[in-house]
Amino acid sequence: MNEKTSDSNIPGPSPEKEKRFKIIIAGGGTGGHIFPAIAIANALKREKPDTEILFVGAKGKMEMEKVPQAGYKIKGINIAGFNRSSLIKNAGLPFKLVKSFFQVRKILKTFRPDAVIGVGGYSSFPVLRVAQSKGIPTFIHESNSFAGKSNILLGKKATGVFVATDGMEKFFPKEKIRISGNPVRTSISQSTVTKSEGIKFFSLDERKKTVLVFGGSLGAKVINEVVDKGLDDLLNADLQLIWQTGKLYIDQARDRIKGKSGVWVNDFITQMEYAYAAADIVVSRSGAMTVAELCVVKKPVVFVPYPFAAEDHQTVNAMQLVNKKAALMVKNNEANEKLIPLIIDLSKDENRQNELKRNIAALAITDADKKISEEIFKNLVP
Repeated sequence: MNEKTSDSNIPGPSPEKEKRFKIIIAGGGTGGHIFPAIAIANALKREKPDTEILFVGAKGKMEMEKVPQAGYKIKGINIAGFNRSSLIKNAGLPFKLVKSFFQVRKILKTFRPDAVIGVGGYSSFPVLRVAQSKGIPTFIHESNSFAGKSNILLGKKATGVFVATDGMEKFFPKEKIRISGNPVRTSISQSTVTKSEGIKFFSLDERKKTVLVFGGSLGAKVINEVVDKGLDDLLNADLQLIWQTGKLYIDQARDRIKGKSGVWVNDFITQMEYAYAAADIVVSRSGAMTVAELCVVKKPVVFVPYPFAAEDHQTVNAMQLVNKKAALMVKNNEANEKLIPLIIDLSKDENRQNELKRNIAALAITDADKKISEEIFKNLVP
């Protein structure tokens, strides 16, 4: 007599192991490309911790230092941008571009990524171009309200294009656009640093108003020169400064502040969350990532847009906030006469400071990195 076998004893199919994804993130050159790239990488790892991530950047650029500091591997390629100030320096560009394509092919063949994400900067173009030629899914993050030429070209074959604002259909195919906002570093978006902790970090005085001045990760010549010239006026107005100069101006700035109290100066601020926490007023360029961070930290800001950015996109970025009474702006060529008096006037006007804080806070997006990682995995998982 045959015994009836219980269905519960019949072994079912073994559960399928979840795929382990390999993703390349390409780009860099400035903090405005590097820090959002790291934020995206962190979000990808949070969602799927087994994901293997490799960065590709330009040799000699700051990503080669900042990415390893964030705990990720990076491969450098020989690529450089067009030098508008010295045509002779562009003589080697064609050779570098050809060499970079060979280097990229080798990296892709060895790493075998499931997807490639481009965040802007010299190195993103050859990496995404080669990936697209091999049928690898590619994604672009365009942080600015005016898209760069490389991204416009790459966008035609991209799987998806993440943008910060609406109205980007004039640059990219409408069906590929995803409005995500710009990813802000977790250390900033989730910071719990208090104002008092920020002031102590820079050895400043809690009784004084603090002005944070920076021109992006590489510094800003005009802003540095104006602050240098107006330093005594700022200090005499009972203000104190956190001044990030960039590498080209640091020696001059250190000489300038000798014998003066109430000024902290360095070429780069590694822990920006402390600087934002300490600041009552911020003076900065208006790169897209800086704008995104300032919305999140809710600070009164005076923008001095870099006028030679492609298509003058920094002025466009700043004006989007100025028109909403969420920021103030001084043109680069007017900074010498207008910037210092405006900072001093603003420091004395609490009502205006509060209005700017309230309006800029309404523009904050804190989950852009999560939106991007979710959309990428949605396109990769069958």
